[in-house]
Amino acid sequence: MTEDLLIKYSQTFRKYLIEQGMMDEWALLLNVVFNTVIVIGVLFVVNAILRSFIIKAFKAFTIRTRTTFDDHLVATEFPRYATRLIPIAILWRLIPILFQNLPTLDYLSLLALKVYLVVLWALIIRSALRALRAFLSERDRFKDKPVDSYVQVLMIFTWGIAIFWIMQLLTGYSLKIFATLGAASAVVLLIFKDTILGFVASIQVSVNDMVRIGDWITFEKFGADGDVVEINLATVRVQNWDKTYTTIPTYSLISDSFKNWRGMQETGGRRIKRSIYIKQSSIKFLTEDDLERLKKISLIKPYIEHRQRDIDRYNARIGADKNLQINGRNQTNLGIFRHYIDSILKENTALHKDLSMMVRHLAPTEHGLPIEIYCFSQDIRWVNYERIQADIFDHLLAALPYFDLEVFELPTGKDLEGLKTVGD
Repeated sequence: MTEDLLIKYSQTFRKYLIEQGMMDEWALLLNVVFNTVIVIGVLFVVNAILRSFIIKAFKAFTIRTRTTFDDHLVATEFPRYATRLIPIAILWRLIPILFQNLPTLDYLSLLALKVYLVVLWALIIRSALRALRAFLSERDRFKDKPVDSYVQVLMIFTWGIAIFWIMQLLTGYSLKIFATLGAASAVVLLIFKDTILGFVASIQVSVNDMVRIGDWITFEKFGADGDVVEINLATVRVQNWDKTYTTIPTYSLISDSFKNWRGMQETGGRRIKRSIYIKQSSIKFLTEDDLERLKKISLIKPYIEHRQRDIDRYNARIGADKNLQINGRNQTNLGIFRHYIDSILKENTALHKDLSMMVRHLAPTEHGLPIEIYCFSQDIRWVNYERIQADIFDHLLAALPYFDLEVFELPTGKDLEGLKTVGD
């Protein structure tokens, strides 16, 4: 009954024009234009009223709820897109009435409306996905997960389905035909090669827990050294320590080698691994006078006394001739210095005692004998870590002369001047 009334009233203007003497064809055309303008005006007003009402009602609803998901729906304009469905539904019913005597316009108008409806549904889904992404990024459980990658994949699928649907509407061919077109598939694979690689990589990165948002990574190939701030479908964004940003293709995380410092952050200890290069000619056996002098260093006095008693017993047992110092066993200045370093590290409260801690020789080089200190600081913050490390080596370098040891250094200008003076 309502449809009959609408049809009746839609012809009122046409009848009036015919009564005024206008030709039927012109009257029909002007009647369609007149009715179309009225319908568009009414729908515009209805849409404005609905949008204002629904958006206000949605905002009022979000204030009363505890979850923030609906707040993100408002921020991504989900209510505004959803409101448009009502005017479209009304227009869907009115188009056959507006163009009842113009089948071509009726067909084209419905086709355009269908295409717009597909796009609108894609926009609604996109808005919901964006709201979901913002909502999950606030949850502690998902803060370090590549949520952006999965949302972007869903968006691509949404728009892909929408495009194929529109192609079906415009051409009349089934979606199965488009799906079986090998050439089209090849083009799609070529166009979305990086996207597909990024999608596969993001899944592997997430499943294998290789990188999380907030991880400190070092990727020399791309010059990245800093915190991961974003992981999406195609790229990983790293904020370097100099506050610059480096963008890394996601698939590079599984195809190339990089360093993730998360283990250091989780264990609560940051590694100190640095060597002092000792001038090898300064290494020597210690005499009794040397030992008495070094016993004044309270930190190593018990060690020297205990070690010397063991050495004296061993030498007496084998009858070593100590007129020549190389006979038997002897203490060296480097050996006592190594023990001194070890004692310094054990007493340092800034170092992590539950992790590896040692002092070791490395293979001699043309630059001297490396004595490596290997330990972990309890404070992993960069500035504090560097301060702890510097304090240790400041002390050790200053302590070397007490053990009659020297640091190897390449000859400098002053050294060469001294040689020249001696030669003269």
